Amino acid sequence: MTIEHVRRGQIRKRPAAGSCFAFGLCLLLALTWSPLNAVSAEELVQLAVAIHVHSQASTGVLPLEAIAQRAEQLGLDAVIFTENLALRYEYGLPPFRTLLRYARHFPSLIDYGIERYLAELADVQSRHPNILLIPGVEAAPYAYWTGSLWNGDLTLHDSQKNLLVFGLNDPVRYGQLPANGNPASYHLTAESMMALMLPPLLVTLATVMGIRDRQALRQGLAARLSRLRLAVMCGLAAIGAALLWTAWPIGQPPYPIYDSGQGYRPYQQFIDAARGTGGLVFWSMVEARDHETYSFGPLGRVTVRTEPHPEAVILTDRHTGFGGLYQDVHRAVQPGQVWDQAIELFLRGERPQPPVMLGEIAFHSLDQAGKDLDQVLSIVSVHGRTPDDLLEAIRTGRLYAVERRKKEFALRLETFRVECDAGRRSASVGEILDPEGHRDMVIRASVSTTDRQAHHITATLIRSGETLTRFSGTTPLTIEIPDKTVPAGQWLAYRLLVEGEGELVSNPVFVGPMPPLPSDQLTAAVVRETRP
Repeated sequence: MTIEHVRRGQIRKRPAAGSCFAFGLCLLLALTWSPLNAVSAEELVQLAVAIHVHSQASTGVLPLEAIAQRAEQLGLDAVIFTENLALRYEYGLPPFRTLLRYARHFPSLIDYGIERYLAELADVQSRHPNILLIPGVEAAPYAYWTGSLWNGDLTLHDSQKNLLVFGLNDPVRYGQLPANGNPASYHLTAESMMALMLPPLLVTLATVMGIRDRQALRQGLAARLSRLRLAVMCGLAAIGAALLWTAWPIGQPPYPIYDSGQGYRPYQQFIDAARGTGGLVFWSMVEARDHETYSFGPLGRVTVRTEPHPEAVILTDRHTGFGGLYQDVHRAVQPGQVWDQAIELFLRGERPQPPVMLGEIAFHSLDQAGKDLDQVLSIVSVHGRTPDDLLEAIRTGRLYAVERRKKEFALRLETFRVECDAGRRSASVGEILDPEGHRDMVIRASVSTTDRQAHHITATLIRSGETLTRFSGTTPLTIEIPDKTVPAGQWLAYRLLVEGEGELVSNPVFVGPMPPLPSDQLTAAVVRETRP
């Protein structure tokens, strides 16, 4: 059986749901468990990671060195940089949009140099071996225009509809991502070919006029005519140079910037390109709104607008996940919202993998709304303190996100585990528990704070998109909740949401029967045995 997934502007068919699910689950297991080295929870190390950080290489204020120093002062274990890949926006006047266009540039890696950025980050890493510095980029695959200057309603849409890509170390792979404003992804069209050919033609015509003008002078014609030709010749040369300047870089973005009907096709192309090179791809701050109006004097006003787009998590495939916790409106992590809907698609076998949720700091400077690097963190459980270990743990969802609202403390998830078979089988965040028919499910959780003081919190235990129970108390708070309503033969996802003087969101623990595995994975530890 196949599933048709219909998107605005795009209809795509997927493989059979069972095949998709089995493949995705096997991949998830392969990434989470090793046949030769199945480790216990006690051997995992938690790293405090700041994700979505900008430096002077793009729109940030601090140099890379200063950010590394600040991260060390705060006791962080890793920083994942997501510098703006390309921030070039253009608008062309019809009917010659390629020839008569105006472009604005903002600091980005395309201008700074991707190789320079990676080299400088590696240099800073060598001086700060105790903190992991991971390179990455932030990019908007697509933005489009509506309205006009003449009518006063010219609007640029979706310039902040961004994706984060990290885990790549090859400047060529970053440079070839099909992002808005990245000339490396442009293609030639008839109009862009005209823009390429017209300036040289005008310069050639001006040169021919100059040659003929010299011949006219030798024949004794009036100097007045010579001055007229000289003015025309200079004007043609100037127009040719100006047209070449406005038409550069030659080519058109992968998707037309004056067409509002592209839907999510540009984003899916970007995701596929990034995943194809081995990168992790996350939707960034999908519920944040951007709305600004700029005046261009007698030319009128330009509005820049990006609307919340949480549906992107569902309407695109194969991304690693999304930023679900940040310092702005974020409802997607609430019970039954977009994240749970995407998880449910995975549980039903209609998606190859569940979306991993991150915490995003979106850091640009220390004086930006009083924000510091540790305001929003992802706490990642790793097997080792290497970049590969960190990226593997993020890819498989072994993390929770926490937002600190007071400088003095942050919430801390000490334990979140699902057990069955009288406690002999268990799994933690980002892992899979095969109950093998046992339905005596027990959820154990323990929440504290970094200052080890008593603070009031309210926690919500969510099972497959529905609130299983809510409980309140003061930290440190430990709970043990038996789930006596476990449906037989059904895949489940348990996750925890904690709110108080801060917020904490965990990724799910998955529970369900395992599909047949390839013979070389039969020795993998699918469930952990609790130590006696």
